Amino acid sequence: MLWVKTFHIVLIASWFAGLFYLPRIFVNLAMETEPAAVKRLLFMARKLYRFMTLIAVPALLCGLWLWLVVGIGQGQGWIHAKVAVVVLLIVYHAYCGRLLRTFERGENRRSDKWYRFFNELPVLGMLAAVALAVIKPF
Repeated sequence: MLWVKTFHIVLIASWFAGLFYLPRIFVNLAMETEPAAVKRLLFMARKLYRFMTLIAVPALLCGLWLWLVVGIGQGQGWIHAKVAVVVLLIVYHAYCGRLLRTFERGENRRSDKWYRFFNELPVLGMLAAVALAVIKPF
């Protein structure tokens, strides 16, 4: 169980690195006008999104294992709240993919300020998930 928990923590940290950085690339894409720079940023964004997705799958599987097989949090309300937060983070991840496709088509209509705000949302998700897992308020 401790190995699964270790992998879960490391994989989640790696996934969050992508959730924090990809929207930051979007900020730069929204401001950039030079075609070569846009091409380079899109290349970085594509590779990062692919990496994030590959990391998210085993991270989520480890979390499910800890919950459903090991029994961490079973019968407690905090785990349901944490799962809800994780579902919202998965939606955020998928929406990042949709935004990336918008940039790839050259159809972005949002400002860099919007992406700066959007960039802060996973911080709130991480705070909520960690607080629920550590404090177990209910």
